[in-house]
Amino acid sequence: MNIKLGEQNLSLEQGALPLHIAKAYAPKEIYKKALAAKLNGETIDLFRPLTGDGTLEFLTFEDEDGRWALRHTASHVLAQAVKRLYPSAKLAIGPATRDGFYYDFDVEEPFTQEDLAKIEKEMAKIIKENHRMERFELPRQEALELMKEEPYKVELIEDLPEGETISFYRQGEFTDLCAGPHVPSTGKVKHVKLESLAGAYWRGSEKNKMLQRIYGTAFEDKKEMEAFLEAKAEARKRDHNKLGRELGFFTTVDYIGQGLPILLPKGSKAVQLMQRFVEDEEEKRGYILTKTPFMAKADLYKISGHWDHYYDTMFVLGDKEMDERGEEVLALRPMTCPFQFQVYLNKTRSYRDLPMRLGETSTLFRKESSGEMHGLIRVRQFTISEGHLAVTPEQLEDEFKGVLDLIQYLLGILGIAEDITYRFSKWDPNNKEKYIGSAEEWERTQDLMRVILDDLRIDYTEAEGEAAFYGPKLDIQAKNVYGKEDTLITVQIDFQLAERFGMVYTDRDGEKKHPIIIHRTSIGCYERTLALLIEKYAGAMPTWLSLEQCRILTITDRAEAWAEEVRAQLEARGVRVKIDSRNEKIGFKIREAQLEKLPYMLVVGDKEVENRAVAVRSRGEGDLGVMTPAEFADRIVLEIASKAHP
Repeated sequence: MNIKLGEQNLSLEQGALPLHIAKAYAPKEIYKKALAAKLNGETIDLFRPLTGDGTLEFLTFEDEDGRWALRHTASHVLAQAVKRLYPSAKLAIGPATRDGFYYDFDVEEPFTQEDLAKIEKEMAKIIKENHRMERFELPRQEALELMKEEPYKVELIEDLPEGETISFYRQGEFTDLCAGPHVPSTGKVKHVKLESLAGAYWRGSEKNKMLQRIYGTAFEDKKEMEAFLEAKAEARKRDHNKLGRELGFFTTVDYIGQGLPILLPKGSKAVQLMQRFVEDEEEKRGYILTKTPFMAKADLYKISGHWDHYYDTMFVLGDKEMDERGEEVLALRPMTCPFQFQVYLNKTRSYRDLPMRLGETSTLFRKESSGEMHGLIRVRQFTISEGHLAVTPEQLEDEFKGVLDLIQYLLGILGIAEDITYRFSKWDPNNKEKYIGSAEEWERTQDLMRVILDDLRIDYTEAEGEAAFYGPKLDIQAKNVYGKEDTLITVQIDFQLAERFGMVYTDRDGEKKHPIIIHRTSIGCYERTLALLIEKYAGAMPTWLSLEQCRILTITDRAEAWAEEVRAQLEARGVRVKIDSRNEKIGFKIREAQLEKLPYMLVVGDKEVENRAVAVRSRGEGDLGVMTPAEFADRIVLEIASKAHP
């Protein structure tokens, strides 16, 4: 058996263990730190016998796959601890995650924070016991017999295809169904911290039983873990789902429904201002404003392909059986494109009408699963800066470039342009039923999109299987405070729907041709963008997006008349301002305004009344001294007009 290890070419006996190879041939520090191995690109256990030629490398905690193996083992340590303390608990699944691990359990009584402390203590004991990890395989019937007391494991085994390898890992008295890989022993886990509890439906479906999920993380180094937990605690302070509620940006109500947030005045004002800004900017760039219905008959979605490819994510007012009987069935729109196309189709078009840029502030509806809901980031009703461009082939690259220029300009104004990444999302040629169109059309369009992206010098990654069902797309990705990535904006090249809807134009040569469609958002989903802004600025929104841009704080009753006069002067300049004339100490008023993260405070007392001035305090710069109302107005009006961000 020939194994290539770095620059070394090793001739070894069949069945050699990577752990032994590391001890004999790898540098000492690699052998001591190795957690798993990679053979020909596949991550494997250090204790798994090698049976063929290949290239071998060793993985430490510095490698993502090494961390994954350690944290996967930590999830098994968690399950072992739970079974020791709560023998009747039933095991579900326990994967590693990017920052840690979790395990789902079916228990009679929900776990408490006190239970977490007990479980964590038992995990430390199991780690100290340093049980060796052993992998073994069983035929289907023997696997089912071994797991007969674990109904969720039995279900997983029964769902495996015939002939699939069924593997298990044993550590001490505990055995779990698992594909691996794992570190050699529980002692390698070193340090663990159980972080939180949550409910989780079995297999992510609300139709199944709610299980108890325990989240945790694991590290080799205690200081690294403490630094990570400290950073995570800081992230929780910025979490829009917490901070946005505390500061009054949005709320949710159980009897309204999950994924249906209520924007409160602060959130509503921020979204209103962003919408106005986007619509004005798009108008400057030649976009035509449209306003289309929130719902349509099933017939529309059959033409677009949504009925066949997107039905499960749509809110349908009726069902397919009613439609088949000829009864009218309506559905709330999950996308605006088939509606906006009707503007193009309203009259005969020629090449002189192109490019046609259509823009709309559009409310959409998608049936996200309950487990996916999160604050404003993933919701069931949302508003988007929708747009569709009908272009000729010759115009495609310039118009695509114009779309990206608009996006980058808007994100730059918001202060988040530097926080995004780009992903080229392609189709999956092995799952063709997900898409419309031929393989040749898909490959041709993807090649075209790649050329455009390369010409624009976009630094992007590629992701197979992430395309829309009608075309490839450029996804502009953003991360929340916990590092989870979501798509903020998409730009898609569509070579299918114009033909489906009969969209044509007469070209210079007199021939009828189908335009290419660019689907795009310019600022994305307003709710998701608002969430990212709350997290980026820790709730201290840029002055231009703040509901209350300035608060006047009176020290005495004698200052109230002057405060009213100052407010009138500022409002006349377009500043949103309120007065706090409550009979409270000025220190209390200042602290309250600071907690609300207001951009400016103007303190007025007897001295300011006498001098017809205001004492200015800035959220970012502190005490700015005394100014006349006109001087302060000049400052804040300039800040608002420039859309400066903190």
